[in-house]
Amino acid sequence: MSGKRWGAAVAVGALAVGLAVVGTPAQAHGGGGEVRTVGYYTQWSHQDRGIPVRYIVDNGTASRLTHLNYAFGLLDERGGCVSSDPEADYRRLIPAKDSVNGKADQAGQALAGNLNQLRQLKRKYPRLRVYISLGGWIGSAYFSNAALTPQSRAAHVKSCVDLWLKGNLPGAPAGAGKGVFDGIDLDWEWPATEGAPGNVVRPEDKQNFTALLREYRAQLDKQGRADHKRYDLTAFLPANREAMDRGYELREVYRLLTFATVQGYDYHGAWERTANQQSALRVPDGDPTTPKDSGEIVVDAHLDRGAPRDKITLGVPYFGRGWTGLPNQNNGLFQQATGPAPGTYEAGYDDYRILKGLLTSGKYTLHRDDKAGHAWLFNGTTFWNYDDPTELARKGRYIRDRELGGAMIWSLDGDTPQGELIRGLSSGLHRR
Repeated sequence: MSGKRWGAAVAVGALAVGLAVVGTPAQAHGGGGEVRTVGYYTQWSHQDRGIPVRYIVDNGTASRLTHLNYAFGLLDERGGCVSSDPEADYRRLIPAKDSVNGKADQAGQALAGNLNQLRQLKRKYPRLRVYISLGGWIGSAYFSNAALTPQSRAAHVKSCVDLWLKGNLPGAPAGAGKGVFDGIDLDWEWPATEGAPGNVVRPEDKQNFTALLREYRAQLDKQGRADHKRYDLTAFLPANREAMDRGYELREVYRLLTFATVQGYDYHGAWERTANQQSALRVPDGDPTTPKDSGEIVVDAHLDRGAPRDKITLGVPYFGRGWTGLPNQNNGLFQQATGPAPGTYEAGYDDYRILKGLLTSGKYTLHRDDKAGHAWLFNGTTFWNYDDPTELARKGRYIRDRELGGAMIWSLDGDTPQGELIRGLSSGLHRR
């Protein structure tokens, strides 16, 4: 994933006005299947950013989602599933003003925190499916250990089913969290390829990832029979082609998954000196980098490796990447920076709802490449590349026209109180 307390999920090796609401999540794309709108809500959104689950109700997002991924659950060194922040997950008492149902949590209730808010969200929107997402950029350190042997795989999956699906949360009544989650999303960044420094990486991760999915599928089916419901299995897959080939038996991976979310951002960022696009649909003219990256290139790479079109759920960013110290040439694009732009949460990164303020301040000028499909802000020295409602509508149309499975959002706390981004994306995904 990206830009968070967990660090940036960079590809390995490497305002607009709100738009009118059009269509509903149930409407079909050209191929006749449901268009997914998958949004990540993070464990730290409320405490660190002041964005409770209720925010996505009030700004119109929740009613447009088909799926919500709660990020993240962690793995311990032996590969067991754990909560990294029980206080945020299920202990913190949420006041009435931040609660989905408008009622304050009470001391002694079986389930509180974000998980109780997600339960309330599902009651309000019964068609919404909610998954626990495991891993993330710095949370992927021990996936290789979990996947290493038949015994470790079985133990890992059992621990995750027990914690997140059966809802046996440490320090809470047995089964307190049962029913919150409808599936598990694996965010291993990346099998057989180094992601965050210090991750355990093995060459056999490629085959072990497939075996891990099989173990998940078997245990999820077994638990589903006991619970008389279907549990889904999804995974976040990379944009980088070397990482795809080194770490995944992609054709079989897609067969085992309910669907996949595919990295559609972090193509470039302030870990490079050249100010560039981080999420363009197509490669801009004059891009000096090799290899080239764009949404179209990434989608085609997955298709070429056997991905079913309707299982590709293309990621879109609710954040921007920024550089500073640029010469005032070419509106900053492809110029050499002295470093990352100052950001609210990390250098070189900021949420759309914050970046929009740079434009409305009058200190930055908005630039757009309609051919490549990307937008950026520039003030003569600082450059921010981001997706605004216009670009998200463009991506929604691209997903619909290519009959892909839908869009995935990282992350929901980046939108404005008016829900400008979700309205833009929805207008493109659903036919007028």
